[in-house]
Amino acid sequence: MGKNVFLDDMKKPELSDYIGYNENGRGNLGDELPVMVYRLMEYSLREQLTEEFGSQEQIRIFRKAGYRAGVYFAEKLLDLSLELNPFIASLQARLEEFKIGVLRIESFDEATGRIVLTVSEDADCSGLPLLGETVCNYDEGFISGILSTYMGKAYLAVEIDCWATGDRVCRFRAEPVQ
Repeated sequence: MGKNVFLDDMKKPELSDYIGYNENGRGNLGDELPVMVYRLMEYSLREQLTEEFGSQEQIRIFRKAGYRAGVYFAEKLLDLSLELNPFIASLQARLEEFKIGVLRIESFDEATGRIVLTVSEDADCSGLPLLGETVCNYDEGFISGILSTYMGKAYLAVEIDCWATGDRVCRFRAEPVQ
């Protein structure tokens, strides 16, 4: 096979190349999208990955993708130089601005770094029927990515309550990785 001079010299696209928005691209429809359309993409991907690779691999992939997005979100959209309380306030405002969800910190243990937080009106699951399992694996990664970037050490967030398990908020426990 011959060398493709056009593609070989091109820079491999990065996350930032895909999420940029130009008003001319959606002049009539704008930059907002119904939650149903977001969930259509998310849950069809979830089902396809589960079918092809099994549920544990699907969860791993969603968490890793969420982590990547969380790092990007923190680096590009948050002021990482802020003290903890102003940083959390900024994060809350940004999550609401982008209609991701409403963040509340329930507890923070300064000695261990453990954080328990809730996200209500979560784009991933608020309003879902009772499914008997937590479904916010992408959010687990997203929160882990944001906290790891801000705290300067690896964090792992795990969903402990979810709308899909009968709760009315998603609750996450996040702590430094040992």
